[in-house]
Amino acid sequence: MSYELYYWDGIQGRGEFVRLALEDANAAYIDVTRVPGRGTGEMLALMDSTTEAHIPFAPPFLKDGDRIVSHVANILFYLGSRLGLAPDDEALRWYANGLQLTITDFIAEVHDTHHPIATSKYYEEQKAEAKDRAFEFVVNRMPKFLGYFERVLKQNPEGSGHAVGNRVTYVDLSLFQVIEGLRYAFPKAMLHYGPQYPALLKLHASVKARPNVAAYLASPRRLAFNENGIFRRYPELDIEP
Repeated sequence: MSYELYYWDGIQGRGEFVRLALEDANAAYIDVTRVPGRGTGEMLALMDSTTEAHIPFAPPFLKDGDRIVSHVANILFYLGSRLGLAPDDEALRWYANGLQLTITDFIAEVHDTHHPIATSKYYEEQKAEAKDRAFEFVVNRMPKFLGYFERVLKQNPEGSGHAVGNRVTYVDLSLFQVIEGLRYAFPKAMLHYGPQYPALLKLHASVKARPNVAAYLASPRRLAFNENGIFRRYPELDIEP
């Protein structure tokens, strides 16, 4: 039976972190809102259900048979062992989950660079505030998060070049997506910061070269970054630190 992934059509967004895990593992899955005859309406109906026992608040969420699992980190924690993308050791699985939750925090701050006041307002209605928020993010928050994950890679006792243990996990795949997104949204900043984080860049390159990931990136299933997702390229927000 295929996994069913529910997320907004037309954007990578938070759903992409789940897609990368499914694609790397060559797992059978359906991207529900992109399926003719199903689409966004089915997703919204599940979220608005008055009879479903386990209703999700927002996408992404995953259906596995009669199970519904929501939130990126929670979904990846659920899928990790099933897809061979989590450590065998229980303590390391919890550590990996903590790293993924930190990535969740990072992504929330990326989002808030272009929507610092409210998601209900267009970017154009909060441009001045967005510029201030982006400056703080690029100068202070971006290096704080990137520096942390650089240390995670370098201080891994396995010395494997992976975030956790001695083989690829969903955390590695998610860090790849973070670097991809930051390079899209903040190219000047990443050109400046890149050399300071060689372990992260090496991990990014190794994930990109994985056969299933490379095939996915070259396929139409991989949506392009755009200004409706989390990572948005607004030149006025991309400062050189």
